[in-house]
Amino acid sequence: MFKDCRGLVLSTESDQAVAAFDHAIDGYLGYRADMAARMEALLAADPHFGLARCLKGYFFLMGFRADAITSARAALAEAVRCPLTPRERAHTEALSHWIEGDPERAVAVWDQILDDHPHDILAFRLAHFVNFWSGRPEAMLASVRAVEKHWSDALPGFGSILACRCFAHEEAGYYLEAEHAGRAAIRHDPADLWAAHGVAHVMEMTGRRLEGIAWVEDLQSHWDGANNLKHHLWWHQAMYHFEMGDAAKVMSLYDAGFRNLGSPLTQLAPDLYIDVQNAASMLYRLGRFGVNVGDRWTELADKAEARISDCESAFTLPHWMMALAATGREAAANAMLIGMRDFAAGSQPIARLVRFVALPVTEAVLANGQGRHADALALMRPVLGTMYRMGGSHAQQDVLEQVFLDSALKSGSERDARLLMQRVAGRHPVAPIRRRGYAMAAALVSPGIAVGTA
Repeated sequence: MFKDCRGLVLSTESDQAVAAFDHAIDGYLGYRADMAARMEALLAADPHFGLARCLKGYFFLMGFRADAITSARAALAEAVRCPLTPRERAHTEALSHWIEGDPERAVAVWDQILDDHPHDILAFRLAHFVNFWSGRPEAMLASVRAVEKHWSDALPGFGSILACRCFAHEEAGYYLEAEHAGRAAIRHDPADLWAAHGVAHVMEMTGRRLEGIAWVEDLQSHWDGANNLKHHLWWHQAMYHFEMGDAAKVMSLYDAGFRNLGSPLTQLAPDLYIDVQNAASMLYRLGRFGVNVGDRWTELADKAEARISDCESAFTLPHWMMALAATGREAAANAMLIGMRDFAAGSQPIARLVRFVALPVTEAVLANGQGRHADALALMRPVLGTMYRMGGSHAQQDVLEQVFLDSALKSGSERDARLLMQRVAGRHPVAPIRRRGYAMAAALVSPGIAVGTA
């Protein structure tokens, strides 16, 4: 009987495959950029290792690309032809649900796996990932609370439990608990990007900008060999500088950090969803303050045109539209909306999410970019309370709220500006008057809201 480093039975009969599997899982948890090589070694060690084939399918889906679904199906077909333990067969069931556009059913399977096998860190981490991109912070938190009592520092991967504890608590608004867990994870492993990321979110949400800058700068020496998550951390660093009014530093971090078009990571995946979100959201914020961003929108718009009808990442869709609107590509923008409507006609949960949430938000982004501000408000107003279902953190969702606020201010709709300001003041611990994207509106709308008391 062969077991992984956490004591879970594996269907392989190769010591080499077990070691390669543990190495692959370590790379996944550590956001390593060499995952392709790790997976190649794993599959070479035992081509008939079913969980390895399933893992390959999972990785195809993590990029949220429509053109990867066929490959994920092929990996699933290969997996189910292999010998599988009951736990591994449950993983193939979860993969099947995710492929079919029902990520919440996949999470339900992972949760059941964790009920029986709380040390299955693959199931735990996948549930954390999918819950996040499904706008379910309460489920992220419940998952952490369900498994953490079964873990200790004696088990490999414990730092990842702490890192997920950090981010789940941060997204649920428990900032003290989040920071405590995140700092503990960093003490455990200074190269833990997810923990660094969780604490960066805490500092963003609590307005600790100088601390945030120092946090990112002090840790980045540990990120050699890391994947694109380090771009997102540089985006956080740029967000702190943005809040402090340092547009020049923001642009420097854009070009040399989180949207460095010459870096090997960007060239390997030039349209990765998280990188696109980082870039578009920052350019939009800068544009609101009249910063000349040159032709930086152009390469994003080119990539948006190439991804028309790809709706696997609901939260990325309005970011693609920001690029098309900023570059005046009306035909491409209309084609994108047609593709979204065609996708939204399906019956899968992801299709319904696009139909009822992502589509009106994306239409509103286009209307805002075209100066049709009353239309933007009418499209977006009914879904302000459900935008979170597209996924993304509070810090990331903020740019969509700024789209609404921008249209409210430019159309002279004090009622809508007040509505939005009450929304952000009621949820964000930093008063709007202290946030660059909201300060002017806070001062205009009402002193009460400006200081966060209404």
